[in-house]
Amino acid sequence: MGRVSSGPCNTFAEGDNLEVLAGLPAASYDLVYIDPPYNTGSAFAYRDSFAGHQAWTDMMRPRLEAGRRVLADTGAIFVSIDDHEVAHLRLLLDEVYGEPNFLAQVVVNLNPKGRQLGSGFATSHEYVLVYAKDARQCVLDASSTDLVLEGDFPLVAEDGRRYRRLPLRNTNKKFNPLTAPTLHFAIWGDPETGEVRTSPFDGAGEIKPVFGDGSPAVWRWSRPRIDERPGDLVCRRVRGATGDRVDVFQRDWRHPTGGARRKKLRTIWLAEEVGSTDTAVAELKEILGHVFESPKPTGLVRRILDTMPDDARVLDYFAGSGTTGHAVALANAADGGRRTCLSINQPEPVRPGSNADLAGFRTVADVTRARLRAVAERVGGGYAEHSVVE
Repeated sequence: MGRVSSGPCNTFAEGDNLEVLAGLPAASYDLVYIDPPYNTGSAFAYRDSFAGHQAWTDMMRPRLEAGRRVLADTGAIFVSIDDHEVAHLRLLLDEVYGEPNFLAQVVVNLNPKGRQLGSGFATSHEYVLVYAKDARQCVLDASSTDLVLEGDFPLVAEDGRRYRRLPLRNTNKKFNPLTAPTLHFAIWGDPETGEVRTSPFDGAGEIKPVFGDGSPAVWRWSRPRIDERPGDLVCRRVRGATGDRVDVFQRDWRHPTGGARRKKLRTIWLAEEVGSTDTAVAELKEILGHVFESPKPTGLVRRILDTMPDDARVLDYFAGSGTTGHAVALANAADGGRRTCLSINQPEPVRPGSNADLAGFRTVADVTRARLRAVAERVGGGYAEHSVVE
């Protein structure tokens, strides 16, 4: 996105999110993450004033529409939800964002032990629904550097770089000499040295791409690309259904030239990867005290942030304890990014007798504000209040 950030990384607005969103410019945010009330009656910040699915969707619809208005055409929204409302939310997001812009329904393992209270199954997951504003323009990259492991690259080159071998031939039988004739050609290689070229040389034999059963195949690389990168190829003897033959492999490097390697995100996110409700409570307790019963872990939001450029403008209009702003500050500190975050929370009174009440907080917005201020002091990035136009 290439923009230069000015001002603090974290900004907070206290007020009704519909009113605050109405005052924001259209297409002014790249990424929205929200964790709305789940309509279960047990939420800390919101009492169950949205009883019944219809009332809950009536509450959510205008807020999703307002969020879509301020989302850039290249942006995406991530919404946390549990089993109670996931089906209704999926239909509602299809309405607001359009079915073609659905990207994923991610299962998040936030409670590995499972909820032991009550009858029935020990639920150990929630969901994150992901939609693009416009899937054709969206810049979301559904991959992560954190998933790339050394063990995925078991071989070591002479210069110490790790790699794995991938067949140079296209293993998909849809691609063959009839469908991709320009990629069916002979190359030459010496299995004793591993050297590969597009023209004959001493000690080399002709190699044509074939499937394991001996039927004709095609290469994944063109002749010019092979000529440009001969050091990334190696040939060796292999055993096939028709006997021994020589095949060609790409050296797929652990650290390729031109940027960090990324691996596609799966649609199940484990607690050991993104954190759990327990770790979220612990990290909030460490910075502010035990004032929130079920916050989201910053690791979950940081994985979401990693799908977007490092100067993304982030918006959370159900800010709760302020996890999103905290995660943005941590991400910037870790990689030097220039992300900014606007967190919005209404001055909902805390529940009498709750930990937040006993700690002296009057409203949930007070908790959000206190956390973001503490984050600015400990992590850096700065903090400001967003002026809400009356």
